[in-house]
Amino acid sequence: MLNKIEHIGIAVKDLSTATQIYKFLLGVDCYKMEDVESESVTTAFFKTGESKIELLAATDDESVIKKFIDRKGEGIHHIAFDVSDIYAEMERLRDEGFILLNDVPKKGADNKLICFVHPKSANGVLIELCQEI
Repeated sequence: MLNKIEHIGIAVKDLSTATQIYKFLLGVDCYKMEDVESESVTTAFFKTGESKIELLAATDDESVIKKFIDRKGEGIHHIAFDVSDIYAEMERLRDEGFILLNDVPKKGADNKLICFVHPKSANGVLIELCQEI
């Protein structure tokens, strides 16, 4: 079961500039920056109320974020949902006919296990499942 929206991921070209923009927009400082080598991204997290914003910047030309920005420009990349049992949720979604981009969860940013649901399965929106490690 999807518990709540965990965060919204936003693809950005320049993390330093975007971090400043969101600092002023949200009125809070970035609480965490992290490199995720498996995804070739650097992330910056902001928390406002119960919601989080994750800024994602590519660290190399093969990054999915670089390819996303080249195709669509900067903007919302994904919506992430908190789940209690990522393995059970992956099985449930597969059984419902959703296409998963991962066969097994992998380690993501912010101390999470993650799995992505293909946008073709969710009306063009990339969905991320997240479970606290």
